[in-house]
Amino acid sequence: MHCLFVGAGSIAAEYAADLADSPLSLVGVCDLEADRAKALATEHDCPAFTDLDTALTAVDAPLVVNLTNHAAHAPVTRTALEAGRHVYSQKPLALEEAAAADLLALARDRNLALGCAPGTPQGPSQRRAGRLLADGRMGPVQLGYAHAHVGRVTDWHDRPDSFLSIGPLYDGGVYPLALLISWFGPVESVQSATALDSWPEREAKRPSVPSHVEATLAFDGGLTVRLTASFYAPHRSREFYGLELHGDDGSLYLRGTGATDDSPSAVQYGRVGREYIDAPAQHPTQPYRYLDPVESLAASVNRGSPSRKTGRRGAHIVAVCNAIETTAETGGPEPVSDYGVAAAPQPAPNVAPNRDQNSCQEQAIRLPIVGFGCSRYRNGTYVDRGDSIAAALDAGYRLLDSAELYGNEHRIGRILAAPGAPDRRRVFLLGKVWRTNHRQEHMLTACRGSLDELGIDAFDCYALHWPEAWAHQGPLDRLAEKPIERQEALTFPEGDAGDIQTDSVSLQRAWENMETLHERGWARTLGLCNVSQLQLEMVIETGTVRPALVQVERHPYQPRTDLVEYCHERGIRVVAHSPLSAPGLLDEPVLADVAEAFDLSPAGAVLAWNATQGVVPIPSSTTPSHIVENIDAAGQRLDAEACTRTTGLQRPDFER
Repeated sequence: MHCLFVGAGSIAAEYAADLADSPLSLVGVCDLEADRAKALATEHDCPAFTDLDTALTAVDAPLVVNLTNHAAHAPVTRTALEAGRHVYSQKPLALEEAAAADLLALARDRNLALGCAPGTPQGPSQRRAGRLLADGRMGPVQLGYAHAHVGRVTDWHDRPDSFLSIGPLYDGGVYPLALLISWFGPVESVQSATALDSWPEREAKRPSVPSHVEATLAFDGGLTVRLTASFYAPHRSREFYGLELHGDDGSLYLRGTGATDDSPSAVQYGRVGREYIDAPAQHPTQPYRYLDPVESLAASVNRGSPSRKTGRRGAHIVAVCNAIETTAETGGPEPVSDYGVAAAPQPAPNVAPNRDQNSCQEQAIRLPIVGFGCSRYRNGTYVDRGDSIAAALDAGYRLLDSAELYGNEHRIGRILAAPGAPDRRRVFLLGKVWRTNHRQEHMLTACRGSLDELGIDAFDCYALHWPEAWAHQGPLDRLAEKPIERQEALTFPEGDAGDIQTDSVSLQRAWENMETLHERGWARTLGLCNVSQLQLEMVIETGTVRPALVQVERHPYQPRTDLVEYCHERGIRVVAHSPLSAPGLLDEPVLADVAEAFDLSPAGAVLAWNATQGVVPIPSSTTPSHIVENIDAAGQRLDAEACTRTTGLQRPDFER
């Protein structure tokens, strides 16, 4: 779609930067200063104008992108709408509510699209925070603190006059407002507000309106937010565009409501009684582009349904800002018109399979990109994993690899039931029956006991921990609470000669017993662990329920390429246990080179290598920083050359 830029200042360069890769084409630039208009127009081989009416007549541009100064937004938008053009405006839509309402009505009457910045609610860290908020683990959210510390515009902007004339609320306050409105719906009222004229005496240029504003806002649905917008507080202060939300069960911190890029620490979560922990992205993210919402607006026009959604939000934000100013003078409270704005929260992904999902289906089950190993066995000793499992959930892990052998299912159950834990639908629970319980009566007891300990009605996947059966020695319930000698006797049965006592239950019979659990609804899907390809083929050929998941040890020394390809061809997901623990692996020079090239640690490179190849690694750690680093690394992707070099480390003779 052809578009006309009105305004050729510094922000126009941000919008124009991505035109080469956009369905939009710039066919004209208009600015009151001829030199600025000509400079931008020359870069994009289009005509320049100093008069808007002339530009609208001269170029065939259905879409006007309004990038003028704050005070000019409303009159320029009106002129473009009256000329029959769709408009995307920089923020604010207007400085007065009445003017914003008139623009919205004009666009509606003429069936024109009207969009308004900021589009940053669709930024990568903002969307991740929204998904975290939507997964329900915070409980009812009642309180928030939002900052918009625009800073001393006289220090960082070459033309600060426009900013100084309108104040920090209309320029910076719109960022947290736009995001909060997207998540929670409209502001119902401004409860209180204060405006200050703080400013250094040494500055020759001063704001003509209050330089610092604080307001208490009541949102639809019960949220109350204290908003601070300031020119006086430096934009390099600890809080720039930070947002902190508090719910009954946990808190969320977003570093930048107006951020365009992402970082592992951009979003943090802290359940009640626990410290904040970073919640990194679990997939590669792309920075927000200024042109993204303009392209979305143009797409709505091409679909025949010109959107005014962000225009309505822009009008509501102007109403909020006006109400804050009024409340600062009168004491409030001041009601706010909503202009039809409604909450549009990010969806929270459900990773648990549907109850009616049949694991015989060819389609692969949906798994998170990385899981968290819950084994208690670390460095030769048994340890309590409760704190690290809770930290992993807080950091965003949504696959827990449990097993009755680990003896801590009851503790996992308490963590999942505690306030601040994610909703059950958001967590994929993988359970495993130990090899002493392959007989049907023992398997039924083991599975039922694990479900009860975890406090769930069904596993998302229940798997054979190993294909070979050992002699049953007794139930394994609450294994972690038994003396270590008793644990070892129950799980590693030895004969008089010290050799392992086996059982005659074949893999085929054990799988038939697993299918009984599936039929009873105790396991939504079934899986196999530590199997060879031949064993997997036998189960597929003789069984009724196809394995949905195969878990094997996998790392660059043991890439299991043939097995992985076999599984992926049949829609079977592969999970990699022990991805980082192979002796000597993390000291490999090749791995160090790959890690450096992708700004990862050697451990992170291994996790990214697995994820890039569609394998779900399940690292385990008791260190919060490593827990965060691992989930962040699994969200990265290696290129083909790096994957080939990493796989080249394989050792056919590798053994533990």
